[in-house]
Amino acid sequence: MTTPELPGGGSHTIPPHQPQQPTSTDHGYGVSTATLSPEPKKQKKQSNIVGLIALIAAVLGFIFACMPGALIVGWILLPIAFILGLVSLFIKNKSKWMGITALILSIVGTIVGVIVFFSVVTDSVDEALSGGETSVVEPSDGAAPQGNAEEEREADGEAGTRANPYSIGSVIENDEWRVVVNSVDLAATDAVLAANEYNEAPAEGSEYILVNYSATFLGDDPNGQMPAMLSIEYVTADGTTVNSYDSMVMAPEPIDSTSALYTDGTATGNVVFSVPTATAGQGALAIRPGIIGDKVFVAVQ
Repeated sequence: MTTPELPGGGSHTIPPHQPQQPTSTDHGYGVSTATLSPEPKKQKKQSNIVGLIALIAAVLGFIFACMPGALIVGWILLPIAFILGLVSLFIKNKSKWMGITALILSIVGTIVGVIVFFSVVTDSVDEALSGGETSVVEPSDGAAPQGNAEEEREADGEAGTRANPYSIGSVIENDEWRVVVNSVDLAATDAVLAANEYNEAPAEGSEYILVNYSATFLGDDPNGQMPAMLSIEYVTADGTTVNSYDSMVMAPEPIDSTSALYTDGTATGNVVFSVPTATAGQGALAIRPGIIGDKVFVAVQ
């Protein structure tokens, strides 16, 4: 039995029992051929090599700037870190945080380096000029105050002050000098006037006192140093300083303070002070063993 052809169908035939497929033009059944474009991904910023180098230099520079013995390394690295950190901020599509951190570290490190530098310089100058810490050993021959005098001295506070001066004969020294006040003559006007015919009498209400002391150079300067590098002053009861050069008089057996002394060399002699007669014994001697040595006070009787 043959299948009849439909009119106008040509040679196309429809198999029996096969449903007709919907066309793409049928509403509700067609599949769209248009495709949606994917959303653009946000590009991740690449690592900043210049910023990384700047950060490493800043960290190392900061560390070295805090080390007194390696300050120069810090001073070299910190400016490099600052410049590289600044450059890294202008590189496009690169991470910025390392450059910013390097800038901050380089600035803070520079400030710390300046503080450490001035601290080192100050310590060096103090050590060079002061000659080290001053120590004092008082005589142990019974000259120390006894009984109530000792209690009063302890109540006055720290030894070596104006209120609590050391005893005559105390050994005052540091790394450079040793000074010992051997004696104090509170009534030396006649002796001073007899020492030189050109010596003038002290002003009314004043008198001359003689202070005999020894100065020993303990340093190792190959050129030696003069005893003039240390100082001895008289401080009155009312707190006024009197210098030996205030009175233009020649002391009997004066100390030679202008000739250089070498290691363990000693000079001994007198200096003259013009002091108020009424309170001559109430003053104290201010002694400084070196240009910037620690000042200590010694009693005059």
